[in-house]
Amino acid sequence: MNLLLIAHGTRDPAGSVVTERVAELARLRLGVAVHACYADVRGPTPADVLAGLAGPAVAVPAFLAAGYHVRADVPEQLRATGRTDVVLGEAFGPDPALVAAAAERLAEAGARPDDAVVLAVAASSDPQAQADGARAARRLGRLLGKPVTLAPIVLGDRPGVADVVARLRAEGACRVAVASWLLAPGLFQRNLESCGADVVGAPLADHEAVLDVLAARYRSAMEGLSRPA
Repeated sequence: MNLLLIAHGTRDPAGSVVTERVAELARLRLGVAVHACYADVRGPTPADVLAGLAGPAVAVPAFLAAGYHVRADVPEQLRATGRTDVVLGEAFGPDPALVAAAAERLAEAGARPDDAVVLAVAASSDPQAQADGARAARRLGRLLGKPVTLAPIVLGDRPGVADVVARLRAEGACRVAVASWLLAPGLFQRNLESCGADVVGAPLADHEAVLDVLAARYRSAMEGLSRPA
């Protein structure tokens, strides 16, 4: 069996290094061939990888929200290969284990109990992606026992995380901590690091929870394969 780990893709080499590391760690854990590929920006694409693979495969979208890429783009890319032996698993989504990992990254960065907390998510116009981001913020708030403000990571002049940080300070927050709802370093994470917060958490990267969720999505897809039609 083969496992395709489908990430979004970034031009930042550090992002692909993280994805490849997650794939290697998953291979060691699951005992199957794990292939990193990308839905956008860079290659190899899922089609590129599948062209060199024989036999069945499970494809897992490593996305924290079920937006356009998860619901339309990745399924269409897989359909376009003409392969009937590829099963598409569920995306990562706002899994509680990943929310807990984001909280851990924030604590590692030096967040304090009385900090105002922001969860920074990649901006999207997709309603499902927005709903998943809001769900992640609510779960983080319950975990931390305090309100968590959701903020979009945007590029250019549109309001984004820096504006939310400034508003919280204007409302009386002495310190602001930003939790990163990203899987890998890149342009969006650099945007966070210049947002004016006192503390910025690192991306989830190769946190153990990422491997746990990837393994769970793979096994769930495999169970679906084994059920009688």
